[in-house]
Amino acid sequence: MGTISQTELNRRALMRKRYTAIFQVLLGILVTVVAFYPVYWMLISSVKSQDEILLLKPTFWPKEFHFENYTNVLQKVNFAKYYANTIIMTAGILICQIVTGMFAAYGFSKGKFKYKNTLFYLVLGALMIPIQVTFIPLYIMFAHWHLTDTYIGLILPEAVSPYYIFMLRQTFMSIDNGYIDAAKIDGLGKVGIITRILGPMCRSTLFTVTLVTFTNGWNSYFWPKIISKDEAHRVLTIGLAKLRDTFAGQGTMNNHEIMAGAVLAILPVIILFFVFQKYMLTGYSKAAMK
Repeated sequence: MGTISQTELNRRALMRKRYTAIFQVLLGILVTVVAFYPVYWMLISSVKSQDEILLLKPTFWPKEFHFENYTNVLQKVNFAKYYANTIIMTAGILICQIVTGMFAAYGFSKGKFKYKNTLFYLVLGALMIPIQVTFIPLYIMFAHWHLTDTYIGLILPEAVSPYYIFMLRQTFMSIDNGYIDAAKIDGLGKVGIITRILGPMCRSTLFTVTLVTFTNGWNSYFWPKIISKDEAHRVLTIGLAKLRDTFAGQGTMNNHEIMAGAVLAILPVIILFFVFQKYMLTGYSKAAMK
């Protein structure tokens, strides 16, 4: 009788596991559909006609593909210049945050100096202060330095990232100090330890924070809108807003061309995410373990 009861318990446990697995799969599918649906709608809308977009009964597949929407966008606004400006700004932010983040994270994780933890808490506190709170003194300062409408003005406010420092510090703390002691015996200085020991050992976290930084820089809108007034230093997000304003006041909005411009703008972010997504998952896991 006891054996039958145990068998029944095992069978019920197995059924619960199966139901749990099925529920997780269904939930995963639901979340994926909800998350991907706006992207899908943007993609199909970018190749629809304006009349089809305005139909009261939406179509989930274009009746006719209009790829000329993309060429029209490239002709109506200076997308090539916006792309170049965005690449320069994002690359500058990445380089600055990698350098400052790695050295600051090394100091906060492996360094020994007075008030280390207090200073780190101040860095974390900066995470809670959005740029919308500080943009007025920032703009006055940059205007005084004649850095408005310059690439330096676009890059400098984002040169240091508390998030980057926090993520790398957590990962550096998980690395045994024996590696650092061995590197010192071999004659490596602090720069060599960071670039040749800690950096390669934390590759996944570096990929993660770099991709997040790239995405934030690429999608940045508020500060570039404030600091750049002329066409020569506008970025993609400002260009998309200009694309929308270009058609404002017409009898019908050119939503199909606006969608095409949005697709062109987010394409690099989507490509990078799919290429480096496994590194992102690994990096977040390692950072969360400490």
